[in-house]
This record gives sequence, structure tokens and C-alpha cells, in this order.
Amino acid sequence: MPVTPLAEKLIRRIAASGPITIADYMTECLGDPEHGYYATRDPFGETGDFTTAPEISQMFGEVLGLALAQAWLDRGAPAPFLLAELGPGRGTLMADVLRATRAVPGFHDAMSVHLIETSPTLRAAQTKTVGHPVQHHDTLQTLPEKPLFLIANEFFDALPIRQFQRVGDVWRERVVGLENEALKLGLADPTAPAYLDHRLADTKDGDIVEISDPAQSIAMALGARVNADGGVALIVDYGDQRSFGDTFQALRNHTPVDPLTTPGDADLTAHVDFGALAVAAAPSQASALVPQGVFLERLGITARANALASKLEREALRQHIAAHRRLTHPDEMGTLFKAIAIYQPGTPVPPGLEKP
Repeated sequence: MPVTPLAEKLIRRIAASGPITIADYMTECLGDPEHGYYATRDPFGETGDFTTAPEISQMFGEVLGLALAQAWLDRGAPAPFLLAELGPGRGTLMADVLRATRAVPGFHDAMSVHLIETSPTLRAAQTKTVGHPVQHHDTLQTLPEKPLFLIANEFFDALPIRQFQRVGDVWRERVVGLENEALKLGLADPTAPAYLDHRLADTKDGDIVEISDPAQSIAMALGARVNADGGVALIVDYGDQRSFGDTFQALRNHTPVDPLTTPGDADLTAHVDFGALAVAAAPSQASALVPQGVFLERLGITARANALASKLEREALRQHIAAHRRLTHPDEMGTLFKAIAIYQPGTPVPPGLEKP
């Protein structure tokens, strides 16, 4: 397989300065301004490398939008407020949220729409798709200080991770180095960082633990904002309550590939450590983690599916039924994907979720 331009750049860097962390590798692969994955393409849908829930069916965004609107009503319908999304893709999810909430009295009058997105390519697509005035931001820090009602769907999985492999009572970080002038995973010298002390209780020799400093920083910022200004942050992604094992992966043309083979030309992700997000979000409260299928069923996706099905037939109906199954069934996205919310202590648990 031909070496990508970014691979050549990374090989030169590692040859000159030594191995890099997986976090540094992911940052370069996804964000390099010239050769990075998100900087150079629209990766979504059948013609891209992966398909997210909003691209599968409008029902996903509709029920999430109504859940956010109910959370807004449950908090006294604050006005004005921010309706925001982290990593909005093409803008499909926000467009569905806006359509579903149009009939909620006062919701659209009180909101302003904010999208946190760094890719120029995707910003252009979002502006076109959303069909409503939007303000783009590079980070959460530039959002106005108002009650925040935010969705992050398949956002945290793309944030850089570091991997540590247990060796006795210490750890060795997995790093990207070179072997025969090709990228290769290896292990750094033993270390014993204090932030991994608690993982000695639930791991054994050879086990791998993943941490994401950017994910925890963003969860911390979200928690601080929600606690100070009010609102809800709804997070849907794949992962579990606690990081365990090697989940670093790459996807190209909807097919799993070696993460080191085509840097810059494949999407890189890892499973989300929801427990770490919940801890980082303090002093805000985090709900219990709920499987996506259960969450969507509680929000009424099957009733919505039946209403839409009544107007469909033949191939359109078949595709609609398949989309509902893909979003909710345990063998599809229903169990691997999870939902959690960050909200002010003492306020109602957002719809579809549970107290911790």
C-alpha cells in the first residue's frame, strides 16, 4: 500500500525526535491542516468512511431534540438559551432537532444555535444543512454565558487517547515508533503516574487502560458551564462505564483497517470512558449510563417509527424498519452505544435517563 503524505511526515518526525504517544499520533492524523482526516474531507455517509445515527434516520435527531426541549421546559423554559452541538458533522442532527422542536412553544424564540466545529469543510456543510442562523466556535470557551442545552453525538470517541499497559505495579505507555522505516507500535519505559493508581485494583499484568485528557478537559468545561449557567449536556457515543482493553481503531470505506497503515486517510477512534467523563464533570451531576436502544425506546422512537411507517411502502418501508433496528437493537447500535447527561444537581434528570 502506498505511503500517505502524512505517513512520510510522521516518519520524518519520529526519526528525528523519537516515538510519539498515540494521542499525538491521533492529533496529527485527524487534525493536520494539510493532510489531516477531518481537514480534507467530508467523512460521513455512504460515500464517506462511516455513518452516524443522524445519517441513518431522522428519528434519532427528532427524539433527542424533543428530549432536550422537555429538559428545557422542566427547568422553567429559561430565555434566552444556547442550543449547541459538539462535532456536528454535516449538520444533519441539528437540522432534525430544529424541525422536531419547532412546535414547542417559545423554544425557537428563546434559542440561539451554536456549533463547535474546527473543520472548514464541515462548517460549510453545516451552514447549508441546518437552514437556521448558526454561530460557529472552535471551542466551548467562546460560547456566551447563558443556559446551555447541548448534544454531543459520536464526538468524544474521536478525541485523542493515551494507552498504558500494566507491567507488575507500574505501567508502560504504548507509543508509535519506527521499525524498518515503517510506523510501529511499541512500549515506552516503565512509569507510575498517580492518575492510574486506582486502576491497579481492577487490572492485571498485560491489561491495557486508555485515558483521554482532551475528553476529560471538555467534560470539565461542560460541567462547569452547566453548573454555573444551567442547562443539560446530552452525550451519546460508544464505550462503557470504564476503559478496559485496546479499543484504538481505524475505519476506511466503512471497513476496519490497521490504524497505522494509512494515516490521514482513515478515521481514528476509541471507546469512550464514560465514568471518567462523569467524574470530570463535577460539580455538575452525571446521570447513570443507559444503552442507546433503551434510551431511544424511552424517548418514544418506536411510536415515531410507526407513525412514519404508515406513510411508507415497499423499499422505503424496508429501509425504515432496518434503520429503526440499527439504532435500537442490541446486536446493532443498541448496546455498544450509550447515553449519559450532565446537569445541575437538584434539577430533574433529563428524559430517558436515570439518577446515578
